Amino acid sequence: MREQIITVSDFYGRLTGVGRKRVSTIVLNRGSKLDGIVAGGDLNTGTFERAMQWFSDNWPEGADWPDDVPRPVRANVPEAVE
Repeated sequence: MREQIITVSDFYGRLTGVGRKRVSTIVLNRGSKLDGIVAGGDLNTGTFERAMQWFSDNWPEGADWPDDVPRPVRANVPEAVE
């Protein structure tokens, strides 16, 4: 889980031009959390799942998701209007 969240958060940061601390603040409400995970810190499963869902729901349109990380189904996909 640690490797996956860092991969996705760093990928997201590169796509959006936002640094890791800012991504950490936006997604985890704590600017140092992602750096703490890189340094060997931990996160609970619920936090991981909420963060991965946030990334999936807010992923830049048209940008590829990292191949080696399972992507949650987007929760906020608007229905097509016919």
